[in-house]
Amino acid sequence: MPIEDKIKQAKFRSEYHRLLANLFYQYNGLIYEHQKILKPFDISFQQFNILSILRGQYPNAASIQLLKERLIDQNSDVSRLVERLLKKHLLSRNTCPEDRRQVDVIITEKGLELLNEIDKEAPQFDALVSNLSLDEAQTLNQLLDKIR
Repeated sequence: MPIEDKIKQAKFRSEYHRLLANLFYQYNGLIYEHQKILKPFDISFQQFNILSILRGQYPNAASIQLLKERLIDQNSDVSRLVERLLKKHLLSRNTCPEDRRQVDVIITEKGLELLNEIDKEAPQFDALVSNLSLDEAQTLNQLLDKIR
């Protein structure tokens, strides 16, 4: 369905304006669907993103700064997200003895187990874009990389 029909807008000022509306609309829809899939696991998309980053670092710890740099949602409050994950025992925290402002976090066994459970939902995540062929997905990835 064309974006014009979806948001009931008859005209855009340019094709670039239409593209931006399309991207923003689709981004919000994908986040909403991701959150629905994650809801039974009691974590948000941003928390899932942090756990995924830490699984990639495992068995090494990661600084809060590293998480900020790699997080998909750059506007997230990483310290607040880390605190919530600590309360759920999905992370552990170590303070650097030389610089007490430096905090490193590492995913716990419980966090790894949770991600393994979420991995079973991979077909649901992939289904969000499965109406694209593999070639179309590659092309779209290349175009989005080009925009970035």
